[in-house]
Amino acid sequence: MKEFAYERATDVRDALIAADGGARYLGGGTNLVDLMKEGVEAPTRLVDVRQLPLAGVSEAPDGGLVIGATTTNSDLAAHPEVRRRYPALSQAVLAGASGQLRNMATVGGNLLQRTRCAYFTAQVCNKRVPGTGCPAIAGEHHNHAILGWTRNCVATHPSDMAVAMLAFDAVVRYEMLDGPGEIPLAEFYPPVGDTPHCETALPPGALITAVVLPGSAVSPRSRYRKVRERASYAFATVSIAAGLDLDEGSVRIALGGVASRPWRARTAEAFLLDAPLTAEAFRAAADAELAAAEPLPGNGYKVRLAGNLIETVLKELQP
Repeated sequence: MKEFAYERATDVRDALIAADGGARYLGGGTNLVDLMKEGVEAPTRLVDVRQLPLAGVSEAPDGGLVIGATTTNSDLAAHPEVRRRYPALSQAVLAGASGQLRNMATVGGNLLQRTRCAYFTAQVCNKRVPGTGCPAIAGEHHNHAILGWTRNCVATHPSDMAVAMLAFDAVVRYEMLDGPGEIPLAEFYPPVGDTPHCETALPPGALITAVVLPGSAVSPRSRYRKVRERASYAFATVSIAAGLDLDEGSVRIALGGVASRPWRARTAEAFLLDAPLTAEAFRAAADAELAAAEPLPGNGYKVRLAGNLIETVLKELQP
């Protein structure tokens, strides 16, 4: 690990000033510090933001929730209003890591996890050194993307939390030296395209301050289901966050483990807007969503797995 300066910020503006010029913000450090040890990340300065007044979950005027960026994953998962209004989010957080990691990891840091695979620590990786290629395409890719990938990168996004937040139309709030801003989570992660090393739409130097879950997305009938290769802490092979509102006839579906970013299943949702909410319709909606899948030779099983998850979880959400 290379030498770096360390500074603890006491307010948001101090953090922004200290980070100006390429420093990195340090929350729980559960991803960043590991990547520093492996030589992937080499910031010259870390700005510790854990002491900023950004922790906690509060009511939003529209009936939603405002989640502070330094709220720990454990506190988020245990919050009674998160469990009541957005249960799939609580379930996703609990599925995402061990208890020790959840106690350290923060909401803002979780959203900024690097999209990565086993080749990410190698020097031959477009995310590490643009233009060097994606060795996973011809190599080991059984747990890689089936949707939205390009020849530049087939890694999948690791966050469980982000999948559930996407299903609930979350909005990311941030601060910069010239003022605040916000980005819908649906636009926060750009398509992999030709620049797989550009993983978020967050402006340089911006500090995430909160995530807002709108009241219009409250979904007490929601669920998160994760399939992984071992029961202990592991990234998703395929996951789903789904919500079903029978009164409004609306369905929310987001998938994890299938693309370089959390994947909103818009095609499946649109299909079910004009269809009876039956097992047959759920299967047809899943097939419609996954018609665009382009699996690699070693991960075609994910297409059927994702389809089965969509059908099964939606059936479970029916009364």
